[in-house]
Amino acid sequence: MQTEAVVEHHSGSQSSCRTGSKSWQYSDLMEKVDGYLMKYTNLVTGWQYRYFVLNNEAGLLEYFVNEQSRNQKPRGLLPLAGAVISPSDEDSHTFTVNAISGEQYKLRATDAKERQHWVSRLQICAQHHTEAMGKTNPPLQTRSLSLLSQGSGSSPGSQHRINQNANSLLGLSQLQHTSLYSSRKSLLPDHLLEAREMMSQAQGQHRDLIQSIEGLPSSQGPSPLDQDLLLLKATSLATMTCLSDCLHILQLQQMARQKIALGGPAIEWLEPKIPDILKNGGTLPSITTEDGKTEGTALERLEMDSCDITGEQEEIDFSQEVDDSSSAEEEELGAVEEERSVILHLLSQLKLGMDLTRVVLPTFILEKRSLLEMYADFMSHPDLFVAITDGPSPMDRMVCFVEYYLTSFHEGRKGAIAKKPYNPIIGETFHCSWQVPKATTPPTGVPKEGTLCTSDCYNVHFVAEQVSHHPPVSGFYAECQERQMCVNTHVWTKSKFMGMSIGVSMIGEGNLHLLEHGEEYTFSLPSAYARSILTVPWVELGGKVNVNCAKTGYSAVITFQTKPFYGGKLHRVNAEVKHNPTNTVVCRVQGEWNGPLEFAYTNGETRVIDVTKLPVTRKRVRPNELQGPYESRRLWQHVTESLKERDMDKATEHKRFLEERQRKEERHRAETQTPWRTKYFESKGDGWVYYQSLWKTAAHSFSSVPPQPNP
Repeated sequence: MQTEAVVEHHSGSQSSCRTGSKSWQYSDLMEKVDGYLMKYTNLVTGWQYRYFVLNNEAGLLEYFVNEQSRNQKPRGLLPLAGAVISPSDEDSHTFTVNAISGEQYKLRATDAKERQHWVSRLQICAQHHTEAMGKTNPPLQTRSLSLLSQGSGSSPGSQHRINQNANSLLGLSQLQHTSLYSSRKSLLPDHLLEAREMMSQAQGQHRDLIQSIEGLPSSQGPSPLDQDLLLLKATSLATMTCLSDCLHILQLQQMARQKIALGGPAIEWLEPKIPDILKNGGTLPSITTEDGKTEGTALERLEMDSCDITGEQEEIDFSQEVDDSSSAEEEELGAVEEERSVILHLLSQLKLGMDLTRVVLPTFILEKRSLLEMYADFMSHPDLFVAITDGPSPMDRMVCFVEYYLTSFHEGRKGAIAKKPYNPIIGETFHCSWQVPKATTPPTGVPKEGTLCTSDCYNVHFVAEQVSHHPPVSGFYAECQERQMCVNTHVWTKSKFMGMSIGVSMIGEGNLHLLEHGEEYTFSLPSAYARSILTVPWVELGGKVNVNCAKTGYSAVITFQTKPFYGGKLHRVNAEVKHNPTNTVVCRVQGEWNGPLEFAYTNGETRVIDVTKLPVTRKRVRPNELQGPYESRRLWQHVTESLKERDMDKATEHKRFLEERQRKEERHRAETQTPWRTKYFESKGDGWVYYQSLWKTAAHSFSSVPPQPNP
């Protein structure tokens, strides 16, 4: 990056900086900052190198395809007046520039030092041009932020009034050379303009604080590198960043409510209404394509005439299963950035800590699979699963379980973008299986695609069912009958709005049974967090997980660490395996749940597992046409196809149809006082267990269909 100082900044001016009178001039800090940065476009295009130029005089951030084209018209530009520049919490290189129009640049520097330089210069430029807009308009009576002003008996509202002409106040006439602000008026009401004025003063005080600390003489008294002063600077910066982001969101929400934003018309968050024909259990009209073919958009009625579908089990023929050929990655961003107005409209209706269980989210953030299938993807390393029972000692088997557990989460995420799987319909099920060659040992025990193992393979079968709608509880079960082992889990997903994040608690418990050794392992699940929901959402795991085996006395504590606000790395995890009777730690694990994991034993031995290099075994599923009407892929096939075609309106119609049918069935059961009966799981205490679990009857074949459980 190239920088050229225009006027040297004198350190002597730092000590004289105060809120009321500043001895420094903007020209003292003006630099010609330019260089290459990576700019994020979307998931398809990804990150691209672009040449950026900070135009201090005009208050613009411009970018070009490359340095050679900088004499041409910019490829794009953002006005910095009123903009919010924020370092990202994803890593130490990324930052965002949020213009008052709602447009945003997500940028990445080569290192933390370069990011800090860009952020600081952009913030200085943005502050200068924001203040300059106010100076060219009728003056405002400023509100004092000092403690002395609290003694006044007059109310803050009576001390001053904000000019009603918001367009004049913001000085948009200065930016009329850009098409963005031509023929537009500011929609910010008085209270937001008042908040912006206060923010400007607070930013000035923050800047004075930083300059005062950095101007301290190192020879005597506290040093600028004193830990308490460094913490004070970091806290002040974090506070200002958070307040700036909040103010920016409030401005965008106001624009969305007015239906006219500075950058164009806002998008209302309104899902298409269900056609009357769908409410009556009918079908959508067919669409004739350009080549004359008729594209059927009919939705399966799925026995809408009879709402009593409880207790009906699908006949599962595992010989019909074939290797899964569906795409493993979520390839598109899902219009998150283009639909920011939609997200803002939704966020404006939420409160911190609000339970999102009953909140209907917009279709474009959906992942193309059901939550039940996502649970199955946690079994993508079945070779590590069946190897647990091979451990020669109780300690080895506990360590093997921890290894399997830690390597199961990365494949459950399809791509780097956080998306939401379909909420399963009550009574929905998902079936699949995996084949693990007997002759090989992990991590090479993965059959080649297209091959069919018979007697030379272990078969791991999986079944999941949505056993409850309110609260949303899923049960899933997997077993390898040849190895006499099975795992049963029930999960209640409870989501919560956390401001700029969404937290999902995985409430429930899992039980692994190793019948050959007579051992049972109980375990819990971590929480998941969708971060940066206004920009490019991403997922991290957090929380403490306990694993216990009462028979052997071995236990494990696994801690998924969320990234701290300052510094730190993403996706960190550590674990300890302990022998409780002797209180001895026998193995420690540290690393990343989606990267390298290091296992260190008390005898000094270590080994490293990189989960990104582990072979993934494709699950085997029956084709949609052979599945039952309530099996996940067949149930959601029209929604999935519409999402693949990026037809969000059509996907929403199909999704709403399924939800409306579920509500109709619930009303029917309530009116007829018909209890809900599950298909494959039965309630036991506070949980749900598979009704023919291997530990109940080891001689029972998984593939047979026994009598259905009693309600």
